[in-house]
Amino acid sequence: MSDEKSLDMNRRITEGVIWKQLLIFFFPIMLGSFFQQLYNTVDTIIVGQFVGTVALAAVGGSAAQVVNLIVGFFTGISTGASVVITHHYGAEDEKGIFNATHTAYAIALAGGLVLSLIGIFATPFLIHMMNTPEEVVPDSILYLRVFFAGMVFVFVYNMGSSILRASGDSKNPLLYLIVCCFVNIILDIFFVLGMGLGVFGAAFATLIAQATSAILVTRKLVKMKGILYLRPRRIRFHKTSFIQQMKIGLPGGFESTTFAITNIAIQASINAFGTETVAAWSAFGKVDAIYWMMSIAFGTSITVFVGQNYGAGKIDRVHKSTWVCMGMDFGISAVMVIVLILFRNFLFSLFTSDPDVIKIGSHMLIMIAPMYLVYVIIEVLNGMFRGVGDVLIPAVMTIFGICILRIIWLVFVMKEMPSIDGIVYSYPISWIFTALFFVIYYFARYRRKKETA
Repeated sequence: MSDEKSLDMNRRITEGVIWKQLLIFFFPIMLGSFFQQLYNTVDTIIVGQFVGTVALAAVGGSAAQVVNLIVGFFTGISTGASVVITHHYGAEDEKGIFNATHTAYAIALAGGLVLSLIGIFATPFLIHMMNTPEEVVPDSILYLRVFFAGMVFVFVYNMGSSILRASGDSKNPLLYLIVCCFVNIILDIFFVLGMGLGVFGAAFATLIAQATSAILVTRKLVKMKGILYLRPRRIRFHKTSFIQQMKIGLPGGFESTTFAITNIAIQASINAFGTETVAAWSAFGKVDAIYWMMSIAFGTSITVFVGQNYGAGKIDRVHKSTWVCMGMDFGISAVMVIVLILFRNFLFSLFTSDPDVIKIGSHMLIMIAPMYLVYVIIEVLNGMFRGVGDVLIPAVMTIFGICILRIIWLVFVMKEMPSIDGIVYSYPISWIFTALFFVIYYFARYRRKKETA
């Protein structure tokens, strides 16, 4: 094996102390999620503080839910590419890595262009469909159309980052996000405060930041040597690799889409309570994201960790790492819940000076935050199942336990409890049921494999 290939293989995580390797891989992903969330949150903070409550509701309300719908679907697709590449990487299959990498980029480019065109034209329908308050509609449409214009950059960055992480490289995606975060902050200040462009300025700043991240991650892959690299002229769909990626990615994509559709239904219910409540929910979404960036980092870490070890045939290490990751996630989540509750008023005051908005948002946080500990089970076990390529049944359990159950709750319980509390309670209830499904499925599946062996 050449020195270049040996350097690539040093990133493999099929040997060594599990908890140390998980932490080394986890922290760059979490920090990356932090900076990604930060450059999205900067839009909300600047718009909320310097443009107004209506603009805050536009950027963080209905438009944000549509953004989550589209990005969530493609994140699921990119997970398919990541899992396929981790399996090839663990097995040291150079041809498999090449085909999977170039197919993944073809998916990102084609998908980004198609959804960009569809999204620009469909934006008014999507915004009105969610019962968005009339005074918020114009800014919501404007923000969302600018977002769709840069869709290909979002797709390319997410796919490129997934490819790098699949090889064990979680540091470079972090560095690119840090650069993009500062680009977004500087441009937000320039466009919104300096030029007075309002919601358009915030959206355009984010678009440029996303383009920067896409260029940086692509440049890194093009310059790489060894068994993982990208050659732009050879980007195309490889049939076998495409089928493999879709088989794993589509269930995750549909799962994320169903999540987002459910959140759109919840957003529509929230919208009925007026602009202050919409603004509070928007701000809560940003505070809430502090937890999710950590949770998703653990989910991504265990997926890649399990994927490489599964590809190398180390099944015992797959299960041991799952429980180590679960314990780490519980510990950090418990600390985070305490911090969020203690500093809730300060956190909401970053987004708005409206005391009613702060009061409503803080109440939402107190109701939901303690139940983050339940979601740990879902995130880690779902990540483990993705890592071994078992995605269909977990996706069905998630769709039913969280999405369908939440819709049923909104339809029937809201008739008896027509309040913000009635909406918010749907979150912990659905998490508890889904966590039980995952635990039962994990132990049933593990025992079956053990008996077969």
